[in-house]
Amino acid sequence: MTTHTETTTASRLESFIDAMIDMGQTGQVFGEHGIGKTATFFSHLARAHPDTSLVYVPATNLTPDDLLVNAPVRDPHTGELVLRQLVMSQLTPGRPFVLLVDDSLQAGDTIQSQLMQIACNWTLGEHDLRALGCVGVFLTDNESLSETSARRGDLALLDRMVTLRITANDTSWRRHLAAKYRPWDLRAVFSLWASLSPALRELLSPRTLDHILANAREGFPLRWGLPLLDGARLRLAEPGPDGRPGHDRTAEMLDRIAEAVGVANPARIADPVRQVVRAALRNRWTVLLQGPPGCGKTEAVRETLREGMGREPLYFSLPVTNVEDLCAPVPSPDGTLENLLAAKFTGPEPKAIVWDEYNRPKDRAAFAKLMEITQEWSLAGRRIENLRAQIAVQNPPYHLGRKLLVSRNNIAQATRFTASLTVEPEDVPANEWLLSRYGSDAETVLEWWKHDIDDEGRAWITKRTLERLIKLHRRGLPLEMGTMYLGDGEYAPVPLTALIDRLSGRQVTGLRELARDTDAWEARLRRAAEHSTEGGDDSDTVHQILANAELSQLKKHRGPVARLVRLLPAKLRATYLVGASEEQQRFWTEVFTTMRRG
Repeated sequence: MTTHTETTTASRLESFIDAMIDMGQTGQVFGEHGIGKTATFFSHLARAHPDTSLVYVPATNLTPDDLLVNAPVRDPHTGELVLRQLVMSQLTPGRPFVLLVDDSLQAGDTIQSQLMQIACNWTLGEHDLRALGCVGVFLTDNESLSETSARRGDLALLDRMVTLRITANDTSWRRHLAAKYRPWDLRAVFSLWASLSPALRELLSPRTLDHILANAREGFPLRWGLPLLDGARLRLAEPGPDGRPGHDRTAEMLDRIAEAVGVANPARIADPVRQVVRAALRNRWTVLLQGPPGCGKTEAVRETLREGMGREPLYFSLPVTNVEDLCAPVPSPDGTLENLLAAKFTGPEPKAIVWDEYNRPKDRAAFAKLMEITQEWSLAGRRIENLRAQIAVQNPPYHLGRKLLVSRNNIAQATRFTASLTVEPEDVPANEWLLSRYGSDAETVLEWWKHDIDDEGRAWITKRTLERLIKLHRRGLPLEMGTMYLGDGEYAPVPLTALIDRLSGRQVTGLRELARDTDAWEARLRRAAEHSTEGGDDSDTVHQILANAELSQLKKHRGPVARLVRLLPAKLRATYLVGASEEQQRFWTEVFTTMRRG
């Protein structure tokens, strides 16, 4: 399949950048999120102005002392201590540079005043940016009131800038996606996008389309490329006459994109958490995982990153992360303001970051700083060397009918993740971890969790709760204390009688019991097969136990499993390969191959 390559005619935004640099005018660019405004500055300046640096300053992440600060320094002539205004070190690169202030309307009031001086006079405090090498100043943002902190209404300021309003058709995103996804021919995808209404094109922004294609190339569900906005998956729906979303076209649009590039659009895949984390390491992705509390998300992520890199990932829990845990501005010997990075961000070794409790930040300032890392893979304007992946982990706004204390996000923040997953407890291999750590006690508790309580009960009993129940049992303490306490003497509404019976030795049927009495169960399955080709109650019991067993349990009892599974109806055996992980499929394939040889 050949790839269509567009001509390299300069886009409207690229032409505007060149003109403002030539004229020495401040340029202001407004456009919707995700259409490639910032990316165009990076790519175009590198290509058209190779001797010019781009100093990128995300305004939403700035604090008043980041750009300029008064500090005591020793006068080189008199030796006396004097106050001097120190400017951020990025503004003294030692070569011509273009200053790009991104998300300029999202800065606070104090920063807005500093930006006004830059935009009007190309100065900052006592410093002349032209003398420092500045050849262009640009401010970018979108005009959505839901995302910005201010609107510029001061005519004295507005009279200093040349303003361009752009759409996705004014950037070179098609050319960049076509090059990025060779050898796919994306002309059908671009035609599909162009045929949509303006409202749908805004939802399916070029950035979101990029993420959808990235997931398609990995064989993942294409919906993972759609952002999670306030905990809910973005729907591609036309707005109705009343402004509410109309007919949901999400499935239709994603299937058409998959068809256009010749890939499948699976509804789900096996072992999604570990698969997407491995893909993040391969492709340098930022990933968002959202799931209920206590299901093992964070531990699964950390373990997978550890396996992939051979070292521990960097870990930050947002409720206790301060700005100073990331970076801090300090005066440097050359008379500039240098941001010192936390030691863990420096050095050439491979790095991956886990942002735990992502939607529970301690304060706005800390969240603003980490937004630069997740969006630009830099901190205080400095690239984080050899950063290979970032995984954010969070809870949904509601769980079991109760509101959780999490913050909201906006569409610009939500679309920064290449893959956004909603995780269910069964997507996390926490059962195997419990079995490896707690042995037979974990087997007993998991058998109860799988067979003795309903779906709602399983939602209340998280994997974290299961671990507490095991520990309480081993200490001989009441199990109820290990369930969630809801207040006023009320615990999670899950009966524990069956679990207490199992732990106290009541006769139950699980994989251990099948393996212990394989001969008797073989006889029961033969009788069921003689009575009906569909099997009987005994067939259903064995099938349910085998289907719910963990891989380590199946391997431990491989002999009895192979003897029993050959006596089950073929339609039941076939289900063991559906939706199973690669390791489980390999196990069952080996068992079935042995059956045929026998």
